[in-house]
Amino acid sequence: MKKAIVIIGHGSRNAESNRQFKQIVLDYQESRPEHNIYHCFLELAAPLMKEVLIQAATECDDITVLPLQLFLASHGKNDIPLCVKEVQAQFPDKSFVIADVLGIHPKMAELAFARACETDMLPSDKPEDIAVIMVGRGSSDPGANSDFYKMVKLFQEGRGFKWVIPAFIALTDPSFDDALDLISKSRPKKLLIVPYFLLPGILIDRINSKVETFKEDYPWIQTQASTPLRQHEILFEILDERVVQATSGSDPLPCGTCKYRVELPNQEHNLGGLDALLYSKRHQFVHENENLEDNAHTHKPIKKHVLVCGNADCADNGSIRTLNALRARIKELGKRKEIVITQTMCMGNCADGPSVAVYPDGVWYKEVKDKDVDELVTEHLIGGSPVTRLIDSIM
Repeated sequence: MKKAIVIIGHGSRNAESNRQFKQIVLDYQESRPEHNIYHCFLELAAPLMKEVLIQAATECDDITVLPLQLFLASHGKNDIPLCVKEVQAQFPDKSFVIADVLGIHPKMAELAFARACETDMLPSDKPEDIAVIMVGRGSSDPGANSDFYKMVKLFQEGRGFKWVIPAFIALTDPSFDDALDLISKSRPKKLLIVPYFLLPGILIDRINSKVETFKEDYPWIQTQASTPLRQHEILFEILDERVVQATSGSDPLPCGTCKYRVELPNQEHNLGGLDALLYSKRHQFVHENENLEDNAHTHKPIKKHVLVCGNADCADNGSIRTLNALRARIKELGKRKEIVITQTMCMGNCADGPSVAVYPDGVWYKEVKDKDVDELVTEHLIGGSPVTRLIDSIM
């Protein structure tokens, strides 16, 4: 059985954009000679989708339709499926499957970062000095726009940028102009513009024009724009994944950007089954032991963490009685989900024990006896005022 892959581009009035799309398809074909690969456009350029689908169905038995699009919007939701259905009606004995768009994928963030690294700003020893505006096309589809927001955050994760701001060049807000105006007021040392586009075109020209105007208006901010994503082996790897998912009938996992399963920048230490298993077990244990009557979510952050030394010298001076008195009083007040009491090993300063530390306040107490517990709880843990006479140090 002959198998075909039909790669669909949007099409542009810009001849260079169409040429680069065809080059992507050609390079993909050369690196994957086992595939029969066709190309077509949705609009504005030839050949159009319907005629190429008919050609592929005439020459092959299995046809995988592969949209070379960043996000799923109206073309992917409506135009492509309707056209495929129409052609399939003419060839009922042939098999058609539609692959997913490029979508939200860690490798797409990696590709965008690779293009950003081609500028003079990256790699950088101080990425926190660089503000980034990531510019998308903008869509009338809310889902596509929200997916872009997620890609912006995925681009930012683990790379040290303090500010990565999403913006759109058309159709929706925040506009690129608004983002430039906002970032100018924060006066960053450097500004990097990352156009999240596959190919050059009219909108890229518009972005570059606005960047040049910004550089003239704000010469003290070093500003530069990276290029569109274009062809890259990373892009080809994602296309391979989408083809396999479509032809095998499997969908990408919703945890496809999970740090336990996918290698993300500066999160590599989390990769692997052990951390994922431990997290899952802890999470499951927490929920299994929740009070189902009031359904209070135990992940709510605590207000105070009290550390009580239980090592030999402090224990000899009565720290265990202090510990038990604290726990009893907190339980009596119904504050166990807000104030946690923990017995520790030696915390130093043994001669002045029992030692007690309260965080996040950073207040360390000395010689805290069980008779001091009511005052400590009432004044500090509940009232927020440290007990001065017991303070050893403040961190």
